[in-house]
Amino acid sequence: MKNKQEYLNDLAEIRSIMERSSRFLSLSGLSGIFAGVIALGGGILAWWYLRETGFLTGKELFITSENLIIRVRNFLIIDGLIVLILALISAAFFSWLQAKKKGLALWDHTTKRVLLSLGIPLFSGGIFIIVLMMHNQLYLIAPLTLLFYGLALLNAGNYTLSEVRYLGLSEVFLGVLAAIFLNYGLYIWILGFGVLHIVYGVFMFRKYDTMKDEG
Repeated sequence: MKNKQEYLNDLAEIRSIMERSSRFLSLSGLSGIFAGVIALGGGILAWWYLRETGFLTGKELFITSENLIIRVRNFLIIDGLIVLILALISAAFFSWLQAKKKGLALWDHTTKRVLLSLGIPLFSGGIFIIVLMMHNQLYLIAPLTLLFYGLALLNAGNYTLSEVRYLGLSEVFLGVLAAIFLNYGLYIWILGFGVLHIVYGVFMFRKYDTMKDEG
């Protein structure tokens, strides 16, 4: 006959198996840290460029020449794509390392659900932002990227670690803040994608990446 502790151990093992089968657990805090550092670099570069072109002040944010708007738009597209690509590469790499460390499969049905949950809001938001950029509505880029990214994290949080949902809520809050204070949109964007990601990454690294392997 099993004693009480053995039954508790069995229940814990069953719970662990169910969690592994229904949630994506290969997230690494290092991916958040690196994504934050990359976003900081891209945000600071954008700040420098907008300051040098005179686009950063409140007046030029809404009233400026067509030629300058096109130049700034093209720069922001290139800068944003570089940040996005580097962040995705770092996320994939560190998730692969985490999956290898935990003995988990990186690509399975749970991974597909997470990517689908992330992809729908991000793709929809990306199309909407591109349309606005075509109409030179550049001042809405910062709040909308934060809002759609936050909604994507909230959606994906159903299939991964619960901390992702808190990060999503924080990004949504900052997106609303950036929409209210448009002149500070870039600074809030840097706070959301840069600083907040680093803080989140450090927390996740300390909580999950440094945990001793079970067994």
